[in-house]
This record gives sequence, C-alpha cells and structure tokens, in this order.
Amino acid sequence: MSTVTRSGVVGAVASVVRWVGLAVAVVLVGHVLLTVGGANRDNGITQFFSSAADPLALAFKSLFVPDDAKLRVLVNYGLAALFWLVVSAVLSRLIRRIG
Repeated sequence: MSTVTRSGVVGAVASVVRWVGLAVAVVLVGHVLLTVGGANRDNGITQFFSSAADPLALAFKSLFVPDDAKLRVLVNYGLAALFWLVVSAVLSRLIRRIG
C-alpha cells in the first residue's frame, strides 16, 4: 500500500473514531438535557435518548448516587459523555501516530 493511501486510510479511521465518540457524547448529553429539563418520559424522543444512553453510560450510570434523580443523571451521564470524548480523542491521536 502506498504511503498516500495508507495515510488516507489511517486518517479516515481516526476521523471515524472521533465522530463515533462525539455521537455517543451527543446521545448522553441529550439524555441529560431531557431529564434535567423535565421532558415527558412517555414521549418517543425522550424514550429513544434514555434507552440509547443507558448502555453507553457504562459503569458511570451508577457511579454517584445523590438523592435527587436529576442530579444523578446530570453527574453520571455527564461524566460518561466526557469519558467518551476524551477516549475517542486519545484513540484518534494514537491511530494517527501509529499509522
């Protein structure tokens, strides 16, 4: 594989990793905003973000357990969003350096 082609593939893979991390963070932040904003839990949009965010929050969804449910979602899912942004940025840089 030529250097130009390899460089292009590596750059594309790194970009995909970054975009996936951003998309996951957007879902988590969307869930936080809808929860803290008091969105209707029976609404399809709210249900989508809630069901999509739960598995993406990993172990963060129960990291802190304050009494206030909205604060719990804000802190735990917010930390999960930051985690995904940092991890995807680090992985993207590593992919670019290795490639």
